[in-house]
Amino acid sequence: MSKIIAVHSYKGGTGKTLLAVNLAATFAKHGKKVCLFDLDFRAPSLSTIFKVENAECWLNDYLNGTCEINKVLIDLSSSTHGNGKFFVSLANPATEAIRDMSAKDRKWEMRALGRLLSLRNTLLNDKEFDYLIFDTSPGLQYSSINAIVTADLVVVATTSDRSDVDGTRRMLRELYNLFEKKTGLVLNKVLDSASKSKKEEMHSKVKTIYQVPMLGLVPCFCEILRAEGNHIFVQDKPDHPFTKIVDEIAKKIESNEVN
Repeated sequence: MSKIIAVHSYKGGTGKTLLAVNLAATFAKHGKKVCLFDLDFRAPSLSTIFKVENAECWLNDYLNGTCEINKVLIDLSSSTHGNGKFFVSLANPATEAIRDMSAKDRKWEMRALGRLLSLRNTLLNDKEFDYLIFDTSPGLQYSSINAIVTADLVVVATTSDRSDVDGTRRMLRELYNLFEKKTGLVLNKVLDSASKSKKEEMHSKVKTIYQVPMLGLVPCFCEILRAEGNHIFVQDKPDHPFTKIVDEIAKKIESNEVN
């Protein structure tokens, strides 16, 4: 039942990282053993969210082949809620490291794909992790494609913005379907979604446009914007509607409702 989940989006600003962080924390709260990976090498942010300034090794080092994955894993279980285990694997936020990762060629990316694929044995099988969650770069970067190829499930964060709708629809047709990936969609920053009829209307619209299961519909919460990424929302606000929405998304994934 263990899974690798890639959280992806057509463009930035969809709430992809917010979803990845809170989904990982929710699985840990459910008693699962989880590792969250920062695969957004062009704009790494998880080191800031988790307040890690220095790491023994970065995920960059593992993909470069200079260290093993156990050197990259940071155990944050003591600072999270629930009986699960919560680890992170962080991308190096230094400007030099970002420049280096942006200059990688296709041969390097193919080797990196092999090291990502090996995580299924080293972490899911040998270390008995339940979920590996990849926070990817938006769009069609090589690193994003590698994450999608490796994943069992792609969770797509999107909005109602016209360019986002068109881009996401193309990615579904030309990328996810090409690799025959199970895909679920989270529609984020939705306005006027309070009524039952409005939610049903949005679900129907999403099914028609994207033709994939909708995992969740997330209203535009001002509280999340005000938080400015300073805390993990599902931990600090257990009774907030956003926490309940992410909890429902996690339950759908756990029960294999995405086909």
